[in-house]
Amino acid sequence: MDPSTYKDPELTLPDQMVVETLLEDIGANDETTSPLQEKIGAEGTIKRLHDMNDASHPDFDPTVFQLWDTPTLRTKLPPAIQQYVLQPYINWAKGVVRVPTDVVMVTHLILYFTTIVPSAFYLYYRFSYLHGVLHWVMQLYYCGAFTLMKHQHIHGNGVLASKYWLFDTLFPYLLDPMLGHTWNSYFYHHIKHHHVEGNGEHDLSTTMFYDRDSVLDFACYVGRFIFFIWLELPLYFWRKGQTKYACRAAFWELGNYATIYILYNYVNSRATLFVLILPLTVMRCGLMVGNWGQHAFVDPIDPDSDYRSSITLIDVPSNRYSFNDGYHTSHHLNPRRHWRDHPVAFLKGRDQYAKERALVFRNVDYIFITVNLLRKNYVHLAKCLIPMGDQVDMTLEQRADMLRSWTRRFPRSEAKKQH
Repeated sequence: MDPSTYKDPELTLPDQMVVETLLEDIGANDETTSPLQEKIGAEGTIKRLHDMNDASHPDFDPTVFQLWDTPTLRTKLPPAIQQYVLQPYINWAKGVVRVPTDVVMVTHLILYFTTIVPSAFYLYYRFSYLHGVLHWVMQLYYCGAFTLMKHQHIHGNGVLASKYWLFDTLFPYLLDPMLGHTWNSYFYHHIKHHHVEGNGEHDLSTTMFYDRDSVLDFACYVGRFIFFIWLELPLYFWRKGQTKYACRAAFWELGNYATIYILYNYVNSRATLFVLILPLTVMRCGLMVGNWGQHAFVDPIDPDSDYRSSITLIDVPSNRYSFNDGYHTSHHLNPRRHWRDHPVAFLKGRDQYAKERALVFRNVDYIFITVNLLRKNYVHLAKCLIPMGDQVDMTLEQRADMLRSWTRRFPRSEAKKQH
């Protein structure tokens, strides 16, 4: 499979439309299109994406499941299932969620509360290693999608309609520890810290001071987060004079650890290992692997630019299963932007992306961005690049050299001069 030409059939419909528009822009498209769309031009594509997100438009298309686009369900499900199961569920769930497109949020909450929650409680009631391992595998399968649902939750002040505010506020306190998060730490680190600092020199998770293709640097980066973030984040807020946030971040992080300690030592150590400790360990590693990939490429000419310190991925895992997490530059440009709005916002702003030398990849996700960097496989990453602007006229080797130059560590003295 050549990543420079392969069109993944599992892409979401919006991603298929985005890829075809970008390739059309540079004259690299072929005559084939997605079976779910026709060639309608860039402006027609933008309008269609907008209409799909507009609950008042006849072409409104809510997301119900991550595995299948709703138009696919409507073409493949028997008419009776559509009439008596799918449509009634959509109509009901649209009244439960905060944004009508987000029926999938209800789908996920139903899934979690009917599987991982009872499974966790039963492990404490009657533990077996087979059940423990299967429970952990289920958690590994859920954790990515849950994290990005949580991401939408903290950026949008919830995912459910206002009349369900109590449940919307409380469910993370039950689900977070089961899926690898400590209480409220993601909110304080991501919202109050990461988006304030934007991968700059004061960002505790910045990649600037590491060689992003160094295994040793990567190990130091992950290890620092796992072992010291509980202390560094409160101290960051303390140095900023934000005593309230410092105390809250420390309280929730240490309170979560204390709860794990009590459950391990006085309730059921084996159940706690599989229900809470292993998920936490994997999640902390996963968050850093993802952040390394999201901010691995930083243009030394303008490292403070959101266009040049983050990337866009048009791929299957990040966008289909993780609520368009691949549109990371779009997210940094507007952290409050709804996840369904990223593809249309990207297409509307693609000329600015090209002018700013932004990086757009396909057929590779954040994990394999990291893996290929640690293998120094820049040629493969260059093949995954959808060239924009002056990148179009570069050879493959020139694109690989450009990517390599964007992964070099910044001397701290130079980083200070940038500010």
